[in-house]
Amino acid sequence: MTKRLPWDLIVNYGAVGGTRSKDLMTYPPAGFRPFEQRTRIGHGDARWSHAWHSTLTWGIQRNSGVRVAVAESPGHIAEGTYLPVSFDTSGIPIAPATGAEEAVYDPSGNAFISPGDSALLTIPFWFLRFHAPCRVIYVIDEPKRKGFAYGSLPGHPACGEEAFVVSQTDDGSVWLTVRAFSRPSGAGWWVVYPLLRLAQTILTRRYFRALSDPLD
Repeated sequence: MTKRLPWDLIVNYGAVGGTRSKDLMTYPPAGFRPFEQRTRIGHGDARWSHAWHSTLTWGIQRNSGVRVAVAESPGHIAEGTYLPVSFDTSGIPIAPATGAEEAVYDPSGNAFISPGDSALLTIPFWFLRFHAPCRVIYVIDEPKRKGFAYGSLPGHPACGEEAFVVSQTDDGSVWLTVRAFSRPSGAGWWVVYPLLRLAQTILTRRYFRALSDPLD
């Protein structure tokens, strides 16, 4: 089913990339509910390595009980997608930590997420299963800050965008930040909006737990 997920579907919202806005919580896209939570998930280089490898291979979602079926975009599409440029406090661009010529797999052989990838997320909630097709909008690849954001595709219960960014501070602490803006994608989903909010709250807790569990 997933491999037939069309790569050329268009996301069902307008503010693409809006999770990168510093003013998201103050000025969210009109009609959308913003969300942001930053939590310390551990300390040290082993935790950092585990966190960013998990984040960039859908590990946060999979370790939270979400089934992820990825349909990678065609090569010529992936090569033409935008990898956002970040800047340090002096305004100097930060070069990507991983060059295009380097490996695109983690040590376990899992492919790293690329802008333009599509995925079908199957989210369990009690006896229900929500199917949520999404598109990877951008990937962050910096020495001490990595992550990605996905946007909703038609068929998703919500429309909007969600970003997962891990970072390591100078003292060695490792943090996960989840930022999002969303609203129900149709009249039927507005009817069960409180249920969707509850599911999102529970799932977000699982996201943070997925990266903070003890390492083997």
